[in-house]
Amino acid sequence: MIESLTLTDFRNHKVSRIDVHGAKNIIIIGENGAGKTAILEALSMLSGDRGMRGADMNDIACFTGSGGFSAFCETIYGDSLCVYFNHGDSNRRAKINNDTATLNELGRIMRIVWISPREDRLFVDSSADRRAFFDRLASNFDSNHSGRTAKFSKILTERAFALKNGADSNWISALDDQLAAVAVAVAAARVQYAGEVNYFLKNFSVTVDGYLEKMIISGGAATMVEREYRNYLAQNRELVGDKMVLDGPHKSDFGMFNNELNLPVRLTSTGQQKSALFDLILAHTNLLHTKTNHDCIVLFDEAAAHLDTATRAKIFSSLDKTHTQVWATGLDKDSFIDVPNAVIVSCHDGKIRSILYPKEEKNGTN
Repeated sequence: MIESLTLTDFRNHKVSRIDVHGAKNIIIIGENGAGKTAILEALSMLSGDRGMRGADMNDIACFTGSGGFSAFCETIYGDSLCVYFNHGDSNRRAKINNDTATLNELGRIMRIVWISPREDRLFVDSSADRRAFFDRLASNFDSNHSGRTAKFSKILTERAFALKNGADSNWISALDDQLAAVAVAVAAARVQYAGEVNYFLKNFSVTVDGYLEKMIISGGAATMVEREYRNYLAQNRELVGDKMVLDGPHKSDFGMFNNELNLPVRLTSTGQQKSALFDLILAHTNLLHTKTNHDCIVLFDEAAAHLDTATRAKIFSSLDKTHTQVWATGLDKDSFIDVPNAVIVSCHDGKIRSILYPKEEKNGTN
């Protein structure tokens, strides 16, 4: 769990430090544009991910004009983690305990999942959004998973380019070999995650639908599935309108099933969809601690907009009993009056104005 967080030149935060002393629930309040979501975005990047907004690194730094930024945190276990970006670099960089590290190494220490307003329609919007969401969850258990999905996309693009330009068949065969190996690893990780998280779900279950995932679920060995996909690729080397029509992990979909109503969650009410999503997050945190003994950091952007008062109190109460630290944003602290063990952080115009602890108020630092 996080002990403190320091942002430097991060969006509208010139220098902001938040000391929460390992509190379970941190509620960040402030008006729209105050810099609340930027705090969650910085936290999400400390897991090695591009961040909950998926923004260009230069856009994150552009508010200050410095050309770079950093997000630095200390944990209750004595570790320090840092993500930083310098103007002119092609990507962000990382440090762990002041030593240079890879972004994947951050993910092995900091396990983070987030829910923003865009997840309100997770089960009814595009399959691409659902894949990205569930892949982030799976990455909490396999820090290389996100790298594999990115590698698959890269090879897929290279293959399309090679086909379009009439490349030698040996070159395309080599790409097919790489593509098949990575594709099966991606699909296997997804299937494994779905099976394990379902153990902790009672009223819902995660479903996986995909060309390779179906073969794995049916009991196909990885070597057999890889061979089958390799053959499939060899038989599909034609372009349709300069585009490659191909099935694979980039076409897979996820969902949830309401076991009580015997319906896919996408066919249930908005409230039931939200309930399914938060049940999944709770199951995810329980699985994470059981399997890895790691804490989970859960980020709720605009938490008051997601849930009514009773449901919000129930969610926070349930998470409070797990090995989880929650960071949530909202417009006013009255919306979170029933949240247990909470620390209220007041944010205004990129500055931390005050931190209100239970029954007392302490000055924050700007």
